[in-house]
Amino acid sequence: MSEAANILLVDDEPGMLRYIRTLLEVDDHKVETASTGEEALERVQKGLQPDLVLLDLLMPGIDGLQTLEQLRQMKPGMKVIMLSCVNDTRKVVQAMRLGAHDYLTKPFQKAELDAVIGQCIGGAANHAYAGEVEELCDDVFFVAASPAMKKIRAQSALVANVDIPVLLLGESGTGKEVLARLIHKLSPRAHRTFLKVNCAAVPADLLESELFGYEAGAFTGATHAKPGKFELCNKGTILLDEIGEMPPLLQAKLLHVLQDQQFSRLGSRSVVKVDVRILAATNINIPEALATKRLREDLYYRLNAFMLSLPPLRERKEEIPILLKHFMSRMSELYARPPLPLSPPLMEACLNHPWPGNLRELSNFVKRYLVLGDETLAVAELQPKPDGGGGLHHDAAERAAVAGAKSPGGLKSLARSAKDEAEAEAIARALEETNWNRKQAAALLKISYKALLYKIRQYGIAQSRSTHRLSAGA
Repeated sequence: MSEAANILLVDDEPGMLRYIRTLLEVDDHKVETASTGEEALERVQKGLQPDLVLLDLLMPGIDGLQTLEQLRQMKPGMKVIMLSCVNDTRKVVQAMRLGAHDYLTKPFQKAELDAVIGQCIGGAANHAYAGEVEELCDDVFFVAASPAMKKIRAQSALVANVDIPVLLLGESGTGKEVLARLIHKLSPRAHRTFLKVNCAAVPADLLESELFGYEAGAFTGATHAKPGKFELCNKGTILLDEIGEMPPLLQAKLLHVLQDQQFSRLGSRSVVKVDVRILAATNINIPEALATKRLREDLYYRLNAFMLSLPPLRERKEEIPILLKHFMSRMSELYARPPLPLSPPLMEACLNHPWPGNLRELSNFVKRYLVLGDETLAVAELQPKPDGGGGLHHDAAERAAVAGAKSPGGLKSLARSAKDEAEAEAIARALEETNWNRKQAAALLKISYKALLYKIRQYGIAQSRSTHRLSAGA
């Protein structure tokens, strides 16, 4: 049962109004009703402030979509669930774009109504993920703690139930694949296959056979027939990552698949029919890609039935503490090391860092911190640097982490080696930034002057070198 709320119910059928009102009042919701869009708008304009609006799509006069648009203009934060006896995909997509939080097809059961109300007003259905880590599959999780990500989570739940292509945009490392897996998990195809194809990682001449398969003899080395990803993913969901890197000729074939849900294997004249939900992701500049013909315009509009744009991590800092703790827990288990504390100074440094590499950079940072075990160096890495560099030697730390994971017995010595390399790098950078003023460098590194002098001798850092470079990381 969802939390009791003030609900405005808008429907032009008196029988449906009575039925839904009864369902709502059983759970102690306070219900106001309106039989037209005009009446609903007038009630809100005169001061009615419902927690939620249940709005019929098909009504005489001002229909549900027009009412939704005007309600959102009057009260941008108002939560609206659309109701309709017709499951019209175009109407659903339009409602989502206008800001609807969810969509119910009549007739519906009380459990369905309770679930969507719970997601909108913070009932039991919402507690499973609001501000918490939502596990999707092995080592894949989704976090929605910021307003922007909560909105994306709600939109994903809505679009998951509508079998249309979705275009996922965002900087590299923002979690586009995770979002695709969330949509798949929330969709009716959740029990079917989910496959990802990175269009940038597969050579252009092999990508077609990877996607659509081939027959024996289709090319040199094709000794037997092989199904492509689309066949393997029949009835499921496929993510085409880095879609902007797909060759134009192959984009034309993909467009045909989107339109007709059929294609031919390489070397075959027969047609293969499939039922695959296509999600596409990219971090390219869309207008520029369209202008330069890098991305076909007709393919773009076909893929963009609905668009979700992931904000960079610097715009959702509420999630950084959650992500840090979760990554630390995962990494400590992976590398068989006790989790390290996330002190207030370290947390503050993380919150102030811009994270240009987004979640991927944050994950690697936690990995380095865990392996090196030095909070001072971790904080120093996150400090602004004139050359944009960091205080830790990333490659060395990551090599130690990977090698240590493969050989647990040697982790201590590998970590020590990586720590020495990273420490020398941080000291050299601090000295360079302070023009070799050792006292200022010691203060910057938060170590004593004597300790700095000792470490300069220990690592053989010479002033003649502009930046200390270690042969292992060159």
